[in-house]
Amino acid sequence: MTVRLGFLANITHAPALVALKNGYFATALGSAGTVRATAFSSGTQETTAILAGQLDAAYVGPNPAINAWQKSGGTAIKIVAGAATGGASIVVKPSITSAAQLKGQSLATPSLGNTQDVALRYWLKQHGLTTSATGGGDVSIKPTTPNSAAVLEFESGQIAGASEPAPYDVEMVKDGGRVLLSEPGVTTVLMVTQSFLSAHPAIVADLLKAEIEAIGFIKSNPTAAQADANAELAAYTGKPLKASIVAASFNEIDFTLDPDASSLTADAQQAVSLGLLKPVNLAGIFDLTPLNTLLAADGQPQVSS
Repeated sequence: MTVRLGFLANITHAPALVALKNGYFATALGSAGTVRATAFSSGTQETTAILAGQLDAAYVGPNPAINAWQKSGGTAIKIVAGAATGGASIVVKPSITSAAQLKGQSLATPSLGNTQDVALRYWLKQHGLTTSATGGGDVSIKPTTPNSAAVLEFESGQIAGASEPAPYDVEMVKDGGRVLLSEPGVTTVLMVTQSFLSAHPAIVADLLKAEIEAIGFIKSNPTAAQADANAELAAYTGKPLKASIVAASFNEIDFTLDPDASSLTADAQQAVSLGLLKPVNLAGIFDLTPLNTLLAADGQPQVSS
């Protein structure tokens, strides 16, 4: 069978990139099937694909996973593992040192309601600045895809900054940008459709085995893992990043199987407070039993939700 896997062309998705580059998915699945991976430019697009029955599994940010859960009334997906925490920032022009100076400015995010978009809007709200879903308010938020387009707009002075995941936040810093906020919490999880999980539990376990191997490789061979992630990224984007950008990106990310459930809950609460999400009950969004079964067999600590 063919497993349809989505991911983003971001360094925050390095466990997927490394697993694809090094054939970990193919090895784990063996004769049971093959993985057909598709790169998306935003988690919002991945959620649309999941809900349309076009993907079986996806590496995605927490907010798109929450949206898939909420839109389907808790029937579409389960989060079966974490993949990364950290590795996203609000980066602005060096002359800007406070939120107040962003009034009347334009900032980019990957897509409306995505993890970095919610983080930026919530941070601005905490500082008394309004935003709207249509780009109005005190600060104009412009969903911009692909992420690299936001970097180019920042370089050319069209926008005052952006809320972006690695490597794009790192590229903006290299272009002279200032980090106003290093966004805390989970940035990437692995979600699978509930129908796929119930029909093919062994295949889901194989996907998790591949991710465990990828994260192990990232921890034990970071330099090689950076090169592998960069090479796989280049296969989708058409050109590799500078090695220094990849290294700096890895430095700000914790690649972990723990989905950081408390930060996922906080993400949902922030999106609700901004009016970008209806109130949602996240009870049952995680199914970490397959992962914990593998971790226990491997003598590794369990993760919890």
